[in-house]
Amino acid sequence: MDALPQHLRWLLAAPVYALAYLCAIAVFGWMAKRRGLATPGMWLLMQAGLVGGLIGANVIQLVATGAPGKTIEGGIAGGFLAVIWMKHRLRITRPTGDLFALAIPAGEAIGRIGCFIGGCCFGKAATVAWAVHDHDALRHPTQLYLAIAAVGSFPLLLWIERKRVLPENGLFYLQLALFCASRFAIEFFREGTVTSIGLSVAQLAAVAGFVFATYKLAQLTRGALRVSDART
Repeated sequence: MDALPQHLRWLLAAPVYALAYLCAIAVFGWMAKRRGLATPGMWLLMQAGLVGGLIGANVIQLVATGAPGKTIEGGIAGGFLAVIWMKHRLRITRPTGDLFALAIPAGEAIGRIGCFIGGCCFGKAATVAWAVHDHDALRHPTQLYLAIAAVGSFPLLLWIERKRVLPENGLFYLQLALFCASRFAIEFFREGTVTSIGLSVAQLAAVAGFVFATYKLAQLTRGALRVSDART
């Protein structure tokens, strides 16, 4: 990858990022139709999530590292807060998180290829057979590891969605837990600084996100079971 000039790498990566956003929007629309929620209000939520995600991705990256860029953890957090705000404004009370549950890994699977082309989010020096030469060394292609993790989570989430075994919003929190778990593991192979306890800031965020997601998923599941027991 080092053979390509940096400006050319970003020029090639830009349309891949654009495709990632378009794919995520398309999957969101498909899920909205599948759940009978393809209304103008839902599209406003999608736009709010997209704008909030972009803002969160840039702001959190700047705060955490002091350098410009984007982080998907910030994107998810920013999008989550923006959707809550927009739902309050539109007075939408029905859970809508599941509409984003498949859109996020679909977009990330493609977006990480853009990261690989652009040269950001690169891995540590490595001697594995699939190492790529980037930033003056053979390295783990961690961007592709993240893309593979997203691709792997998509069919699992789709299968669970079709089974309808989770209460509304459960699919979103399951997706978040899967993302946090994979990001925590892959972070060990990424280049970057670590905190005094041996974990990176991204890993600490992943732990917090995983705890939050599993707590919310358990809470939703317990609530659904209580309702089911009350009906019987």
